[in-house]
Amino acid sequence: MTVKIGFYGSGNMAQSIIQGLLAKEVYPKEAVVVYNRRYAPTLQKTVETYGVTAVLDEKAFFESVDIVIFAVKPQVLRTLYANIKPFLTPKHCLVSLAAGITLAEFESNLGDYSCIRAMPNTPLAVLEGSIALTRNQFVSEEQFTTILNLFNQVGTAKELPENLFDAFIGVSGSAPAYVYLFIEALADGAVLEGMPREMAYEFAAQTVLGSAKMVLETKEHPGVLKDKVCSPGGTTIEAVKALEDNHFRSTVMQAVQAAAGKSRKMNEA
Repeated sequence: MTVKIGFYGSGNMAQSIIQGLLAKEVYPKEAVVVYNRRYAPTLQKTVETYGVTAVLDEKAFFESVDIVIFAVKPQVLRTLYANIKPFLTPKHCLVSLAAGITLAEFESNLGDYSCIRAMPNTPLAVLEGSIALTRNQFVSEEQFTTILNLFNQVGTAKELPENLFDAFIGVSGSAPAYVYLFIEALADGAVLEGMPREMAYEFAAQTVLGSAKMVLETKEHPGVLKDKVCSPGGTTIEAVKALEDNHFRSTVMQAVQAAAGKSRKMNEA
């Protein structure tokens, strides 16, 4: 029997995951249910684009699905606990995508149910996301394998201890913004040298994409790959020196720590 997956919320994150599941033909569209309190434009778009089932009744939604993916903002999810608790049963596996909401908070408000905390980053929208997952003691191996496989359709998903989620946010959750800044700066440098901007963005983005694939596919240390580009007395080592003179690596490390630190403060709030 096919597991039924329900998305509580129909925004960009839900749509991206649905896109990946259907594109990879992991689940038929009949196995995907989306809930929203009203037939909002985002829900209409989800239904029209992917042909999934829309449900507007909260009780009926929970009765119809096995996995519930809460694709709503943290402040919204916190207002839902009292309303949804009566609809939960032991069959449900609850998955939260809300930043800053811990498993302990989930359990204390909803009870002893199977709960998974998932932290994706935005490249999930193009099926290249990084997703960290952590689970409580009530999640079965079968349930967790199902969720892990589900998120692997929209990127790379790995189990991570919850105490490392702040580090994940620093190195992956928030990191697309750092990469976009880097791409923009690369392109600006090329424009300064006379290259048309559109071409500069394309070269910069492709270079970042290709370099990332080199790290992932060769499994070589990034420092080794860097050394292979740096010919003695050449252009690359001159550029690397300029980056080091301006504390490039130290600044990036500080950015990761800043994001992780902010995440810790949000969890304490």
